[in-house]
Amino acid sequence: MKRVHIVGILVIAVAIMIIMSTASDASVYVPFSEAQARAKEGDDTKVHVVGRLKKDAQGHIVGMKYDPVLDPNYFSFVLVDTNRVEQQVVYYSPKPQDFDRSEQVVITGNMQGNTFVADKILLKCPSKYTENEVKAETASL
Repeated sequence: MKRVHIVGILVIAVAIMIIMSTASDASVYVPFSEAQARAKEGDDTKVHVVGRLKKDAQGHIVGMKYDPVLDPNYFSFVLVDTNRVEQQVVYYSPKPQDFDRSEQVVITGNMQGNTFVADKILLKCPSKYTENEVKAETASL
């Protein structure tokens, strides 16, 4: 075998090893009930949970706590998953920008006791470029 062939085989082997190691870190989308069941079984792998913020009748977010003066790296809120289960979520980082305007929230983390501790928050904000809003904004200018 030529050296080029050996190097090519080694590169392919390393690429396969990298892909396999990153695939084991991939988390799955689950509701809070499954995240709680996994935690009770001792499984501390990260999971994704999709939900909406809990709001009152006037549309105000309920259960959100963030005081940047007291602790800028503590943010908590209540999330309602796709099965309508409410869960307290804690995020040990600053509150994401435009969090209040988000329609849907995807959190990554795991259950720790009665609280879901999020490592990442992905916001699904409403589109600011819908056809009706564009017409209304240009008409009022």
